[in-house]
Amino acid sequence: MKRKERLAEKEFKEWLDKHNIPYWYIQQDIDTFSRALKKYMTKRPDFMILVPHVGFILTDVEFKKPAEKYKVFQIDENEAKQYCNLQNYFNLQVWYVFSSEEYHFNTWFWIPVSKVLEVGKSYKNKKTGEVYRSVSLEKFITVSATDNLGRLFSQTAKFFNE
Repeated sequence: MKRKERLAEKEFKEWLDKHNIPYWYIQQDIDTFSRALKKYMTKRPDFMILVPHVGFILTDVEFKKPAEKYKVFQIDENEAKQYCNLQNYFNLQVWYVFSSEEYHFNTWFWIPVSKVLEVGKSYKNKKTGEVYRSVSLEKFITVSATDNLGRLFSQTAKFFNE
């Protein structure tokens, strides 16, 4: 795992602990990944956040900066599709959560993976050939270091109004 990804996960874990939010960190070792799951996904989420009286949400926490010119996040389309398949087949909620040193990990950008495919514009990287979705920052729910999960859930209505 890259240093920046570890840093983002560490900072997110500290945010969860600060707000007394229960979670399980999902170990990324190859031995902890079921072969049966590999047909649905090649990458797994980082955290299972437990939400009282609701259940849980899976989160893929990434060190990610928005593109400078257009203020969008570029998200791997294949990965988002795999997470959507996991979400749909097993009836799970899977979200991306992004931040970086640029925001001092004081702002976290949240979006359900299904929204990435719904609102993101598909582009192909001319150099690598990889396809990604470009998603505007305004499509994300921003949660600050002082907020708790209440902020996230109070803002989810914006996804139903689009």
